[in-house]
Amino acid sequence: MKNEGYEAMTTNGSQGVMISEDWGFVTGMCPAMQTLESVVAEIAPTNIPVLFVGESGTGKAMFAQRLHRLSARCEEPVVTVSCAAMDPAQLSAELRMGAERTRDSSLGAAGSVIFDEISELDPACQRNLLYALPDGNAGSQSGVLGARVISTTRRNLDDEMRAGRFRTELYYRINGVCLRLPALRDRREDIPILVESFLSKHAAQFGRPRPSLTPRTLRMLLDHAWPGNIRELENVVKKIVALGDEQLAIAELTSAPEPPALEVPEHRGYSLKAASKAASREAERQLILKALGHTRWNRKRAAQELQISYKSLLYKLKQIGVQDSEAD
Repeated sequence: MKNEGYEAMTTNGSQGVMISEDWGFVTGMCPAMQTLESVVAEIAPTNIPVLFVGESGTGKAMFAQRLHRLSARCEEPVVTVSCAAMDPAQLSAELRMGAERTRDSSLGAAGSVIFDEISELDPACQRNLLYALPDGNAGSQSGVLGARVISTTRRNLDDEMRAGRFRTELYYRINGVCLRLPALRDRREDIPILVESFLSKHAAQFGRPRPSLTPRTLRMLLDHAWPGNIRELENVVKKIVALGDEQLAIAELTSAPEPPALEVPEHRGYSLKAASKAASREAERQLILKALGHTRWNRKRAAQELQISYKSLLYKLKQIGVQDSEAD
């Protein structure tokens, strides 16, 4: 069978059956990631279905692999199904063989199955998968997929269900536990440790000396918006190691633009009081941005540093035109 919908780290000899292998795992030090790692370790020994939700590049696949490696099935293969590439006939055949525990089937041999970007399944594939998954009734386990089910999605499945694009019944089958991964912009304090890990990883991979980054480069990495999240960060670090020239590697990164200088209108009607008020607003803006930069855009710590309430800081951010995506 042609298995175009399967992705893998290594193969087990059967075309398209993709088996993962262990790799270095770095979470971070922010509370959200520490909590996430703790929950993953807690639920790994169980067989409960897990749904990882997060933007593209946040590490959903990495955590799915982590969940398998910590489980009682860690000695068995883990298979990743690329849902966007699946057609109904292919998925139906694979699920049937998997439910029959056919060892020639990738799903039948798997200890865990990761449905990558499950929201990409078309309606027919969703129906086929729904009937292959356990419904939680211990007395009706025949003819269902025996592997641990792990799913990932970058989309809001509540919105997808309301729009009629995702089956509600399937959502409740895959969502035994839902774990959300924060965007990299929400955990900027983890950027240095991730950079260190990626520098060591790719220096060893390329057989190059491990570079040391200048403070200016690290500042740019901390200030960048990272729309591609951890995947984008790793690609930049990989480029730094490969090129051996950090300035060339980070040339495409865009730092936050400098606020425009205060312009004083030249017409005679501009009052001293208005000029003083405008200068005060600009000074306040500069102090807020400086505090955010100093705390790596942690708004709660910035509010403490500025000696104002968190609510007041959020209000002032709106006043000076700093969007939530910039301040997170």
